[in-house]
Amino acid sequence: MSAVADRIELPRLSRFAWLMGLYGENHLRLTRLFDPDRLERGRYVSSIGDGLDLQLDVIERHPYTVELRLTYALRDPLTGQPDPSAYVRLYRDARQAEVTHCYVGRHWQDVLGLRPSSRLMINHRLRMNAFLNKWLEYLAGQGHSVGTLAAAAPEDDADLLAYA
Repeated sequence: MSAVADRIELPRLSRFAWLMGLYGENHLRLTRLFDPDRLERGRYVSSIGDGLDLQLDVIERHPYTVELRLTYALRDPLTGQPDPSAYVRLYRDARQAEVTHCYVGRHWQDVLGLRPSSRLMINHRLRMNAFLNKWLEYLAGQGHSVGTLAAAAPEDDADLLAYA
């Protein structure tokens, strides 16, 4: 028998199945890192002494979801908006976390148009959620955790309503 004939075919994941798996992995990473279920609405800062504090905003809490934003205290020189940033919807009941957009006012419609193909939409979501997955892995490797997360001073979260 040839080596080719002996090879076992593994089932291929569709891009949609891969995306759903990524949502589940993002939920696991985010929950292990910051346990957002225990956080009230407001701004939190994770400081590990490297001069680059991570900001986690709990924008809104609903019975089954939590709306979050992860960013550094850096501003894009052109827009003045936090950069990098990821807006995340955490589905508590389904144990999924998806990036909804990466900049203020930049929803998928702004990037892809009003009628993108399913393939284009899934590819866009894959890129955004792969970014979050790698970022969460990086943050954990740097030492960010529930133990480094603290509530920000009230005056520091005054602009939180602007992002809701």
